[in-house]
Amino acid sequence: MEKAVEKLESFLEIGGTKKEITLLVISGLALLASIFDLVPLPFNPAWIAIILCGIPIILEAVIGLVTAFDIKADVLVSIALVAAVFIGEDFAAGEVAFIMQLGALLEDLTVAKARAGIEKLVHLTPQTARVLKDGVEKVIPAEEVSVGDVLRVLPGETVPVDGVITSGRTSIDQAVMTGESLPVDKGPEDQVSSGTVNQFGTFEMRAVKVGEDSSIQRMIRLVQSADAGKAKIVGIADRWATWIVVIALASAIITWIVSGEIIRAVTILVVFCPCALVLATPTAIMAAIGNATKHGFLVREGDALERLASVSKVTFDKTGTLTYGNPKVVAVKSLSSSFTWQDIYYLTASSEQFSEHPLGKAIVSCYKQETGKNTAPAEDFKMIPGRGVSARVADSISIMAGNSEMMKENNIAISSEAALQAQSFIEKGCTIIYIAADGALSGYIALSDTLREEGPEMIKSMTALGVQPVLLTGDHMEAAGSIAGQLSIEDVHAGCLPEDKMSVIDEYQRQGYRVCMIGDGINDAPALKKADVGIAMGGVGSDIAVDAADIALVDDEIKEFPHLLALAKRMMITIKCNLSFSMALNFAAIILAMLGILGPVWGALVHNAGSVLVIVNSAFLLKWKKKRP
Repeated sequence: MEKAVEKLESFLEIGGTKKEITLLVISGLALLASIFDLVPLPFNPAWIAIILCGIPIILEAVIGLVTAFDIKADVLVSIALVAAVFIGEDFAAGEVAFIMQLGALLEDLTVAKARAGIEKLVHLTPQTARVLKDGVEKVIPAEEVSVGDVLRVLPGETVPVDGVITSGRTSIDQAVMTGESLPVDKGPEDQVSSGTVNQFGTFEMRAVKVGEDSSIQRMIRLVQSADAGKAKIVGIADRWATWIVVIALASAIITWIVSGEIIRAVTILVVFCPCALVLATPTAIMAAIGNATKHGFLVREGDALERLASVSKVTFDKTGTLTYGNPKVVAVKSLSSSFTWQDIYYLTASSEQFSEHPLGKAIVSCYKQETGKNTAPAEDFKMIPGRGVSARVADSISIMAGNSEMMKENNIAISSEAALQAQSFIEKGCTIIYIAADGALSGYIALSDTLREEGPEMIKSMTALGVQPVLLTGDHMEAAGSIAGQLSIEDVHAGCLPEDKMSVIDEYQRQGYRVCMIGDGINDAPALKKADVGIAMGGVGSDIAVDAADIALVDDEIKEFPHLLALAKRMMITIKCNLSFSMALNFAAIILAMLGILGPVWGALVHNAGSVLVIVNSAFLLKWKKKRP
């Protein structure tokens, strides 16, 4: 909960907002004073709004025109302001300036502050390396390592460059590159990547890729390139600004020439100002963001929900997103008449109680939770990196718990029947720990990452909205296929490195699909950037994944994702209704202004009423919730 609050506070810390709100409050009070003549001043209080809100608009319009001939909605607003002041309609000028600045503030509030994901990736880059030359170890800066250098990596250290292990055995945490929830056992001739973490054993390696060619540097470049290709959505008022300015000026000039009344021309300029158009999109987005926040989503990019509304494919990472990311014991089997499966569970948990390996910790934790019992004392505990553990427990029974290589190295035969049974679990994505008691194979334990309970219903609700799920994972095909089968996901890509996930998304985009990516690990950062919309699991996910995403799911309740999808689509309907209404109101007001029925003040008030109705309509999104069928 504290982490969620910190993220919310950082999200709201947008520079300059307090100053803008203060100026708007002062301007609003000045306009009220002008209407009701509340404060005796030697000038019309509306001039306060003109100065505070109007002058910045005029300056921005002039700068845009002079420096880049950039015609935006503020050009027409500036013309209307000057014209209204010229004929003495101070309130109309102040009111238009106030509404436009209010729209600008709402747009600013929908944009999150700059993110620092790339900087955090840079911090992951190892700073030093242990180089062995002539048998002497020397610590040097990692960027000075050359191809072919022999390096030593101690337990707990980050691998400095890409290379191949020459001696030693260990387990490597590869989550930074593949997202795998469990460390991978490594030995001689196995490859290791920079940025991954050595868990247990000391090993020596030969450098193969260094500097800019290393895996972590490629990751940084992927994130940078993906971010550069994501376009921002421009407000409709600014997109149509040139035509709005031309039509407004033409209408005002023609009306002035035909009627001979300049006040009609000024009224046309006032009612032509795209205030409601400016408010139509940001008010709906702000209301939808408020709704999303109540359901555990922090929308970090203002236009993310607009992009999400058009998504047709959602790519999911597996570990930590569709699963909990923690291994659990799913089966305990006895292969000996001397021990029951309960005995096997008890003896294994007792032998693993001092293990630092995630699988060992999972066995001990699951045993205590499921049985409510404590483990037996263990003696002569040994941990063999990349293999398993051994210990003496319960009346000095010698226990070995580890992988098939450990059994083979200790001349413990695994029968074909036992191997066949274990293979059935491996095909479901499980990891097998074999148990030998006093030198004879006695059983095995199968562990697996567990599917989130809400996953199947979430996928079903999502597909009902017309969006296709896709699974992208660094895990092997057996684990990916098992999860995909339980969730009814047909499109599966297994064994994906960060660039592979990015390539899959890029291919979908080339085919014309809008893609949303949901992930949690550092390895998902490039894909989160590349996708049209990136959603990070803010609770279990890494800070770098959250920084790379457009939306963060703070509490990791993925069951709320269909609501976010439906909310985004509803928001776009609201925006279209707002735009249609505001344009229809503008058109009617322009006709009345041409006929002389509306003056500048009443024109401004009618225009203001349209803006209020747009805001009220958007406000309904705050409590909107899709009705269950």
